[in-house]
Amino acid sequence: MIKLQNIFTIAKKDWLEVRQNKYAWAPMLIVPAIFVIIIPLIFTFVIPALAVSPQDVLTSDADFQIFIDHMPLQLSRYIDFQNPMESMLVIILGIMFAPMFLIMPLMASTTIASESFAGERERKTMEALLYTPASDAELFLGKVTASAVPSIALTWLGFAIYTLILNLAPYAYIQRIWFPLPTWWPLIFWITPALVILGISLTVLISARVQNFLGAYQSSASVVLLVVALFAGQVSGMLYLSVGIEMLLGLLFWTAAALLTALAVRTFNREALLKG
Repeated sequence: MIKLQNIFTIAKKDWLEVRQNKYAWAPMLIVPAIFVIIIPLIFTFVIPALAVSPQDVLTSDADFQIFIDHMPLQLSRYIDFQNPMESMLVIILGIMFAPMFLIMPLMASTTIASESFAGERERKTMEALLYTPASDAELFLGKVTASAVPSIALTWLGFAIYTLILNLAPYAYIQRIWFPLPTWWPLIFWITPALVILGISLTVLISARVQNFLGAYQSSASVVLLVVALFAGQVSGMLYLSVGIEMLLGLLFWTAAALLTALAVRTFNREALLKG
């Protein structure tokens, strides 16, 4: 019988330790600041200040043109092509940039998860942790919870800030509330939690077998390739993240996450960690 109290006790312990490791929490603040604040402000204020035409931004690159030419109606209907500034912001920040937003929760979750066991081994506290009264399943689920909760919360907070910036900063150009587009709702509330759980389960298994935090973090960073593949597919015009496709992708990610988590819980063995 799994005890929730044991799971949350382990999670709270990890949260306190992450706060003391600048290599763990610094990327969790820097990367969201770049994605959520800096990039939108660059496109809203810096590009016009440099006297760069939004129309030139969209037409100067072949990938942009391919993306626009093959865009399905369910996405193109949200764009006023008579307003170049609006077109640039909606296409780049509202549509093309959407998959890259997933890097934020993945980076946060893999950072905390890598700290989970590899960090314990680095601090020489692994043996004490393994002799806690929690079961193997509770120990594993506690580590997953410690990574998932702040990662998802950080993403949702970042999404709220991103929404405010995209609606308020360019209001002089667009003069309407345009964000979020419908495609962002399943991306943030359906795909993000699934991808986080999938990445965490994999990362915890990796971090239990390597000797230090950085080694675990680097080994688990390959999960980000999923996001890069989605971004590349969308930019090239091979894949457009409509609501239907996002729901299907989310279902696939949730299925993979459930299978991997179940496998990890069944195979997780604290005695093996002492030999790792």
